[in-house]
Amino acid sequence: MVKSAVAMPLTDHLRELRSRLVKSGIAVAIGMVVGWVYYVQLFAWLSEPFEAVVEQAQGEGRTVTLALTGVADPFVLQMQVAAVAGLVLSAPVWLYQLWRFVTPGLHRNERRWALGFAAVATPLFGAGVLLAYFVLPFGLEILLGFTPQGVENIVSVDRYLSFFIRTILVFGVGFLLPLLLVLLNFAGILSGARLISWWRWIIFGVFIFAAVATPTGDPINLLLLAGPLLVLVGIAVGICLLNDRRRRRKRAGDPDFSEFDDDITSPIDDPEPI
Repeated sequence: MVKSAVAMPLTDHLRELRSRLVKSGIAVAIGMVVGWVYYVQLFAWLSEPFEAVVEQAQGEGRTVTLALTGVADPFVLQMQVAAVAGLVLSAPVWLYQLWRFVTPGLHRNERRWALGFAAVATPLFGAGVLLAYFVLPFGLEILLGFTPQGVENIVSVDRYLSFFIRTILVFGVGFLLPLLLVLLNFAGILSGARLISWWRWIIFGVFIFAAVATPTGDPINLLLLAGPLLVLVGIAVGICLLNDRRRRRKRAGDPDFSEFDDDITSPIDDPEPI
């Protein structure tokens, strides 16, 4: 049986936390080495959406260029790309270490839920990232299209990199929001019927989130994010309804105590004294 985290002394907690952090740090460092070695390929992948905008701008007679403005910027850029690659490549390791640190404080059924949700969250987040990678050139083209004629648009690489990372993170996290609804339903906090009654507000909230999250906020990119999100929310509501039906069937044989008031003394007789 796993020892409860509440019963563990503080020193054991700190010792375990240090062990988990060291293992996670080693994994991130190994991932950074891989990112450093394959820096050229990674940077080509990161800059591909921008290169598509550059080709479009050249066809229209405009000049759009990625530029490094500082002496140390090439080294800093390679370190940043390697750090991002290290975090992404080592994600299974540090997520597992976080899981092992948290599991002693969870009940057995909660641990099973967490494993299932972690397994579903990874492909959902990846799908959001891929969608962001597809949408990003359209957003860049619209934003850079406001450049006046005869003006060169020189974009700093570090600003483009931060814009790229922020966009894919927002899309990835957005794809995890329907999973949160299922988690709340499995925890007994939110029912499928309640979600259906909120359908107007859910649609409105999805479109507001898409409008804020998309790089440009134009209708095309907004629909590219809001459409898949609405489909995922619909699937999440369906799963919640199925889980509610399963829960009702499981409780069908349980005694009904709804007729008793909370302030009335239990009718069960007091046990006889030994």
